Amino acid sequence: MPLMEWNEALVLDGGVIDDTHKEFVGLLNRMYEASGDELLDILDQFISHTEAHFGQEQRWMEELEFPPLSCHVSEHEGVLEIAREVRRRAAAGDVSYGKILAQGVAEWFATHATSMDLVLAQFIKERGYVPTVE
Repeated sequence: MPLMEWNEALVLDGGVIDDTHKEFVGLLNRMYEASGDELLDILDQFISHTEAHFGQEQRWMEELEFPPLSCHVSEHEGVLEIAREVRRRAAAGDVSYGKILAQGVAEWFATHATSMDLVLAQFIKERGYVPTVE
């Protein structure tokens, strides 16, 4: 059974935001199920995806002059900082934090997506902005 399943509560725009979030959820599930040496590769994929994911959201917020930009970006930075620390520990041989990271980020994401990202998606729609992926 996956750690987190994509569901209707997470749907925000039926487009690029949802596509990116589905990939994020998929990587969380893979990280949760990973063991041993496999974890390092999945952490690298998760961090790479998350840097791009958060970077694109930040670009949209900057282009839109989104009022709560700094609060939103702070949350993103915290997740990436923790993921990079878990990656450092895994590279040193301690893979015990991979499952814990996946669980914590899944919990955080369920709230973040249905609050902060929902507000961003609504702001994007109200402004008639078309988010793109770079």
